[in-house]
This record gives sequence, structure tokens and C-alpha cells, in this order.
Amino acid sequence: MPEAQKASLPADLLTAEADLLDALKAALASGKGARWGASLRFENLRILPVALRLFQALRSVDESCRLLWPDAGAAALARRDAPDLAGTILDFNQWSTRGDADGLVLAVGPQPSDYEQFMAICQDHRGSVLMLNGRLEDAAVGIGSVARERRRGFVSSWQQAYWLQPLEGGALMRRFPDDWTLYRLDPDGYRHLASMENRPDPEQISALLAGEDSDSLKQQLGSVDRFIDGLRS
Repeated sequence: MPEAQKASLPADLLTAEADLLDALKAALASGKGARWGASLRFENLRILPVALRLFQALRSVDESCRLLWPDAGAAALARRDAPDLAGTILDFNQWSTRGDADGLVLAVGPQPSDYEQFMAICQDHRGSVLMLNGRLEDAAVGIGSVARERRRGFVSSWQQAYWLQPLEGGALMRRFPDDWTLYRLDPDGYRHLASMENRPDPEQISALLAGEDSDSLKQQLGSVDRFIDGLRS
């Protein structure tokens, strides 16, 4: 990727949130799908204020937007902190019984335990669904038939509009429509290391950060290894 097109890492959380919002807007406008994920993979991140700021920004673009939480407790906290938006904040059970069939939905933090219910919500919804900091695959499932079905079906229907993840010795970022970008942490700061069309697996990341050539690395990795690593990630 030419130097002028390389995306830079955000300097702080608010900048990352602005980048995330821009990526989601671009993804929705692209017409390339109706299920988009966005992830800020920081430890100890308080997701509630991030979700509310994102929700308010999305509401200014599309007033139909609704905010969904997997459990009633989280939805109640969101309504407490944003009382002016309380009527547009629901938990999964509430949405399943009286949710709209159309419009934009922002779902926050669905986990493998929410998989069946969240899948049903998405399959019944005709509008676009955005997922913030969700995790639909369970490492405990392993590589059996259930995991493969999930990969081929619902899980594989999602595209990542934004991803920001600090790593040991680097960082991984994706901001739609740009490629996935790996950065190495040097003494003078983060330096662009490699750009890839698809999300790199842990072995690729480790090898690139260790200084291995990306082209030779691709030749070393077989399709079976990439498949197994994808199921574990």
C-alpha cells in the first residue's frame, strides 16, 4: 500500500471511536453487506460509554437505530445513563417480542452464550445490524461439526468494519475500506509493518513481528492450518 494511503493508529480512545464511526458509515454505504462488526480489543475497556456515544452518533445518521444488549441488566444501565434514549434501548428478550423488522440495529457485546438468540434476531431483521465488541465463536467448541457449521453459516456472514487490538510488541488495525494493517512497536513508536487483505492469524502476526518475510510466510502456511487457526481465533 502506498505510504499516503496507510492508515495511522489513533492517538486516543476518542480518536479510535471517530475512526470506528467513519468505518461503519463507509461500510453501510458500500452496499457490500448488512452485518458489520466493530471491535476495540482493549483490556478493561468500559464498553457502556463507548456504546452510548456510538449509538448517539448513529442516531444522528439514521433515527431508526436501536441499541440492543444481550441482558436486561446492561440495557437498564444504558437507559439510566441515557434517559433521553431510553425508549430506543432494549435487551434481546424485549427485542424478540416487540422489535422492529426494519431499521438499523446496534448490538453490543453478544457472546457465544447468546449465539442462538442473536442469530434468530438477525435472521428475522430486514435492516442492517452492527455488532460492537461481539464474540460469536467459542474456543471451547473446538473444531468439530458445530464450529464448522457456525463458520460456514451465521458467523461467516459478518464482515469487520473496524478492528483495533494492541498486541505484545505491536498492534493490529482494520478500518473499512482499508486492508488489515499490522504495526510493530519500535523505541520511537508504532511503525507500519504489513498490510493484508484478510485478517492475519496469530502465527502470521508472530512471524511478522519477529521479522519473517510475509511472502515466504504465506508459502509456509497450509490451508488446513489456516482453517484450524481461524476456528480458534
